[in-house]
Amino acid sequence: MSSEHGEVHELFFHYSFCLDFRCLPGQTLPDSVKRSYRRDHWTEYMGRVMAYIGEQGVVPDTIRSVMETIPFTPGMVDLLTFISQNKSSVDCIIISDSNTLFIDWILKGAGLQAAVDQVFSNPAGINESGYMEVKHYHSHDCERCPVNMCKKKILETYLSQKPGYGRVFYVGDGRNDLCPTSCLRSHDAVMPRKGFTLEKLLAAQKDQEGSSSVGAEVIGWSSGTEILQELKGSLQSQ
Repeated sequence: MSSEHGEVHELFFHYSFCLDFRCLPGQTLPDSVKRSYRRDHWTEYMGRVMAYIGEQGVVPDTIRSVMETIPFTPGMVDLLTFISQNKSSVDCIIISDSNTLFIDWILKGAGLQAAVDQVFSNPAGINESGYMEVKHYHSHDCERCPVNMCKKKILETYLSQKPGYGRVFYVGDGRNDLCPTSCLRSHDAVMPRKGFTLEKLLAAQKDQEGSSSVGAEVIGWSSGTEILQELKGSLQSQ
């Protein structure tokens, strides 16, 4: 985000297995489904979860109603509201390893879809059986990222289409958020969530190499309020 334009990642809302548990009649997944997860194959795993949910007679509208009740990360509603009111100065995109349906349901349910200019996520829809299914976003050859998505590739492509782009704020918390930080510029900022994986990976990288390979400024955050303060400060300094 910046006064010229900018970018925000996906950490607007809490997304966890409370969705799966709350949608199911017994509010639990069988061990056979839980044990089927393989690292970096989250999309395939969620496909199996959604198939199981559908087999239990849970319809997509029920999943949607649950998604709409998941609370936003503290301060994020204020951040998104500010962004939606300042679209001439700030772009906001979501790069997420979740899926397009979940993100659409959550943003529309909160009336905040106007804040987001573009969503890059795994395509999702309802199949002929009435089950929700999720597909890979794209294929890539990056060895650091999950098989279905390289966020760096997405971010680089997006920025290449925006010549003269201003300061970028990349906000994230996960392991798959490390790769895109390497394409940020010196006047950009990567904002890892305090206590989460991205912050730990950035710190470990700096310890191992003596200096961080990330050229951008690193600014930790715990709430959307802190991100909003950084954004407002950047806008005011232009």
